[in-house]
Amino acid sequence: MLNEEIRFSESLKSIARDQNLKAYIQNSEELFPLLFKGAKRFVAGEERTEGINRVLDFKNKGYETSIEYIGENTTSEKECIFAKNEFKDLIEELGNQHIKTTVSFDLSHIGMMISDELAFANLEELSSEAQKHHIQLMISMEESQKTDRILSLYKRISNLYPNVGITIQVQLNRSSTDLKELINYPGKIRLVKGAYQESEDKYLPRGEELNKRYIDFVSLCIDHHHPLSIATHDENILKQIDYLNHSNVEVEMLDGVRADLLSSLNENNVKAKVYVTYGSEWYLYVVHRLAEYPPNIYSFISDIVEIRTNREIRN
Repeated sequence: MLNEEIRFSESLKSIARDQNLKAYIQNSEELFPLLFKGAKRFVAGEERTEGINRVLDFKNKGYETSIEYIGENTTSEKECIFAKNEFKDLIEELGNQHIKTTVSFDLSHIGMMISDELAFANLEELSSEAQKHHIQLMISMEESQKTDRILSLYKRISNLYPNVGITIQVQLNRSSTDLKELINYPGKIRLVKGAYQESEDKYLPRGEELNKRYIDFVSLCIDHHHPLSIATHDENILKQIDYLNHSNVEVEMLDGVRADLLSSLNENNVKAKVYVTYGSEWYLYVVHRLAEYPPNIYSFISDIVEIRTNREIRN
């Protein structure tokens, strides 16, 4: 990533956490619908039906899928229960339609901001429902100050439900030690570079050294025959991995990002997976997607401009 792209990425990460800006956008009658149109490249829609339909569309094209009801850092117990019930209904609907997919989520969306016990109770309920329908769950990783709690909750649930996986942010310096422990648990490991803004002493910035660490993590998982999701859009990394066709390996990319690359992998018999999202809390998610792969800003702005132009022509 070029220096200017790094600066741009760091700026977006800062913007993502600006609650005043988020509130301004959400309350703007002009800006909110306009930006949401741009966000539709990365988000299926606000309703569950839209998310499931997007999953089915990718399934019909031969892709593996993952789906998330977007949300995190929920501080109201009522809203945590609502989120848990939405995930439970999603799992049940997928199961009833015999749709084999992964359901992903943040623990801070279902209770961790209130207490670990609330998060675990909701996690256990979702894990049981998912196991009943033969659906995999994937716990996402969040800011580094939450990592110990997330891993602790994962280890507790993994001993009961092997259908639950965990995400590791390769950029964090602690992740090497964490990975060596987590390969002893049954759940799938998803490797991401990391999209959160961290203090300099906690992470490795993007560049060749981080890419090498990512490849080393992949090799460790393969050597231990551990189920693995390689979640990256970095073509340079993928070109250096010899195990993409391994039976335990999938390559996961976000909906709307590097569709060309994922299609190429799919055509070469790599297990290619698309990460689909839906929900009204799309602002933070989309800003992180732009930060993770800055060239996304081009398509994001183009979508908005085209929509705006078409609207003016119709008027």
